[in-house]
Amino acid sequence: MLASIGYAVAYTGVGILLLVVGALALDLLTPGHLAKHIYEERSVNAGIALAAGLLGQGAIAFTTIWTNATSGFGRALLYTVVFGLLGVLLQALVFLLLDLLTPGRLGQHLTEVTFHPASLISAGATLAVSAIIVASIWP
Repeated sequence: MLASIGYAVAYTGVGILLLVVGALALDLLTPGHLAKHIYEERSVNAGIALAAGLLGQGAIAFTTIWTNATSGFGRALLYTVVFGLLGVLLQALVFLLLDLLTPGRLGQHLTEVTFHPASLISAGATLAVSAIIVASIWP
């Protein structure tokens, strides 16, 4: 049982770090500080975009752990890190592609205080990329 508790702590620690890396990546892609837009300015758009990123990253980490846990702790932890970082990278890439393909600046729209439908498109693309990664992990 103690080993399982240790595994849970390690997986959770890695998962939290991956969530932070994903949030920092989105923060770099949007103007200003994302936390300020969400908590001080109450930007629903920024909240939607960040929530989608966190959910997508969580799904990737969950799937990696779930499908690799029987192959050994070290290997499963390594896969979690690798696929989690891949998720951050590909989520950032889809953000940049959306920014190129749509009018205006996506980062600017996502930091507006009043609702902008671009936040839903961004969230959908982020979750779709995460789902594709999850499908590639699932045996």
